[in-house]
Amino acid sequence: MELIEEILSQNNLKEAIRRVQINKGAPGVDKRTIDELDSYFKKHQTEIKDSIIKMKYHPQAVRRVYIPKANGKKRPLGIPTVVDRVIQQAIAQVLMKIYDPHFSNYSYGFRPKRSAHDAIEQVLEYLDSGYQWVIDLDIEKYFDTVNHDKLISTLRERINDKTTLHIIRAFLKAGIMEDGLVKPNKLGVPQGGPLSPILSNIYLDKFDKELEQRGLHFVRYADDCNIFVKSEKSANRVMKSVSSWLERKLFLKVNATKTKVVRPTKSNFLGFTFFKIGENWQCKPGNDRKVKLYDKIKMLLSRRRAAALPLSLVFTKVNQVVRGWINYFRIGGMKGFMTQFGQWLRHKIRVVIIKQWKRPKRIYTNLMRINKALKCNFSDEDIHKTANTRLGWYKRSTGHIINFLLSPKVLGIKKADRLGLIDPLNYYLTRK
Repeated sequence: MELIEEILSQNNLKEAIRRVQINKGAPGVDKRTIDELDSYFKKHQTEIKDSIIKMKYHPQAVRRVYIPKANGKKRPLGIPTVVDRVIQQAIAQVLMKIYDPHFSNYSYGFRPKRSAHDAIEQVLEYLDSGYQWVIDLDIEKYFDTVNHDKLISTLRERINDKTTLHIIRAFLKAGIMEDGLVKPNKLGVPQGGPLSPILSNIYLDKFDKELEQRGLHFVRYADDCNIFVKSEKSANRVMKSVSSWLERKLFLKVNATKTKVVRPTKSNFLGFTFFKIGENWQCKPGNDRKVKLYDKIKMLLSRRRAAALPLSLVFTKVNQVVRGWINYFRIGGMKGFMTQFGQWLRHKIRVVIIKQWKRPKRIYTNLMRINKALKCNFSDEDIHKTANTRLGWYKRSTGHIINFLLSPKVLGIKKADRLGLIDPLNYYLTRK
């Protein structure tokens, strides 16, 4: 069986459709949605297969969108049409079987049964072994600068199937639609499609093998790569050498201002930084990621917006963000930060709740109801003063009575129409 036949086999296409549907995602330039995939492929599958085999299939341009990055800049994505996504996914599934067994053990991005956590564990192992000078390598606009001819040449070393190489090149050159205009794509592998992750790993595998041949200790996750050595002199020498190799052999430009030699405590890899306790190194979330978490919650809990929404929806959105953040950073040490963040979060929530109650009479009634239910024994006069204070929403929500009655335990109670508010510290301790 030729490779293209394996890619277009019924089972492989069926799995590709299933994965594209699971991943959901926005429509491409043709505005066709994933809900239309099954019916479209039932009707046009034979026609699509035939055009690919005859090398007459023309992928549509990808739709350019931008998403915010952690540093405040925007990352360009290219969204293929859902039909092109299925074909890309079908190719990616077969390429993964061929290439993944040959990839470096120190490459962790976009690979099955490997994660950012595994990459960080490997970093800690290097640091504990004394490799405590870090070369933080930054490839400038990597996904936008991959050389198509070099990539196809690399693929040809393992793939001897001109039809497969033709369809991959067709996707690389499909073009990018932005502001209604299609621009040709002469360089790069646009992020956003299922094919770009495996192609990016195939391209940078040459770099991995070069580092291994030199006996260097490194960790790579997609285009993020850190190299670990034992002295500052070695670090500077290696940084110059590998930067030159990348530019000469893979035609990739290393960002001279962002590529640097640092100590682990000053490094930032996959959102983590590092600190030492006794003889052992540990990781923790970088300050920039903490700031980003605060900013996201501030946006969700802006008083005007959050007070207009049902509390059940507010809690659901907040819980999703906090759980996702903790699940990613749970391998890091952050008990103190979780305590501080939890207190801040609950105060923001109390402000929203009090503003939703709004009128002094309703605030009084609701606080009295909680007071009786929890048997807190606050006097009627104390609660009346709290409900009728002239302080602003922020100040009144810091008072002893409101903090006590709207305690973490009360906020965490699940009701029929809503989830309880997550306690960041408790959730972190159960996930660690």
